[in-house]
Amino acid sequence: MSVSMDLREVVGSQVCGNGVCNTELLPAINDGHGGVIVEMKEHMDSQTFVIVLRASMLQWKQQGKKGVWIKLPIGLVHLVETTVKEGFRYHHAEPSYLMLVSWIPNTPNTIPANVTHRVRVGAIILNDKREVLTVQEKSGRFRGTGIWKIPTGVVDEGEDIFMGAIREVREETGVDTEFVEVLGFSQSHKTFFEKSDLFFLCMLRPLSFDIQKQELEIEAVQWMPFEEYAAQPFAQKHELFKYINELCLAKVDRDYAGFSPRPTLSMFSDQPSYLYLNNKDLDKSRSANNP
Repeated sequence: MSVSMDLREVVGSQVCGNGVCNTELLPAINDGHGGVIVEMKEHMDSQTFVIVLRASMLQWKQQGKKGVWIKLPIGLVHLVETTVKEGFRYHHAEPSYLMLVSWIPNTPNTIPANVTHRVRVGAIILNDKREVLTVQEKSGRFRGTGIWKIPTGVVDEGEDIFMGAIREVREETGVDTEFVEVLGFSQSHKTFFEKSDLFFLCMLRPLSFDIQKQELEIEAVQWMPFEEYAAQPFAQKHELFKYINELCLAKVDRDYAGFSPRPTLSMFSDQPSYLYLNNKDLDKSRSANNP
C-alpha cells in the first residue's frame, strides 16, 4: 500500500523509491475501542520488524488509532527487545505468548490493566451425620500444622465457580458432590504476585461418601463432626474461619439463603454465563408482585 512522505522518512530508502513508499504493514485488526491488535505469526528478523513496526505506527497514528496491542508468540521472542525499544511495555504473559502495548495519542492512557484478581473456592460439605468433609494439606501455610480445613482451590481459566468447587472436592477427596449455594465471598489484596483475590465460600451436597485422597497435595482426609471441626483453636482464633462456621450453621439450622447460579445470556457474548443470586427471596418477590 502507498503511504505518505512522512513514512518515507521513517522507513528510509530500503522500502522507498521514486518518492513513494510501498511497504507491508503489520497485520492488525480493530479492537473495538479505537485501537488495533497485532498477532504476529510469521517469522520476521529484528531489522525488518523495526522498519515495518515504525511504518505501521505512523499509519495508525494518521488514522487516529489509540491503543496498539502486539502479541508475540514464544517463537518470536527475539522481537521483544525491539518492540520495547520502540516504546511498548509489557501487559501480560501466558505460557505461549507475551502481550505488549503502546498508547499513541497525547491523551490519558485508557488501556485496561492486566487481570487483577484470581478466583478461589472453598467447599463446605456436610453429611447426614452432621460431619464435615475436611482435609490436611501437604504444602502451603497449613503444612505440618495438624489443622483440619475445608477443601479449597483455584478456579481454572474458563471454569465456572460452582464447577470449580465440585472439581476441587473431587480431586482432593474423591467425593462427588452437587452444588447448593455460594454462602458468601471475600476480597483480599496483594496476595498472589501483587494480585487481588476473590474467595467464594460454597455449600455442596455429597453424592458419595467414600474417600480417595489425592496423594500429591493432601496429607489426610476425613469426615469430622462439625462441632469438633469448629472447635479447633485455629478456627476459634481467626475471624474469617469463625464466620465460615457461622454461615454453615446458619444455612443448616436456620433460614440463611445464599446465592445460586442461574444461567443467563448477555449482549457481550453468545456464550452462556451464570448470575449468582438469592433464588429464595427472588421467588418470594415474584410471588408478591404476581399474586
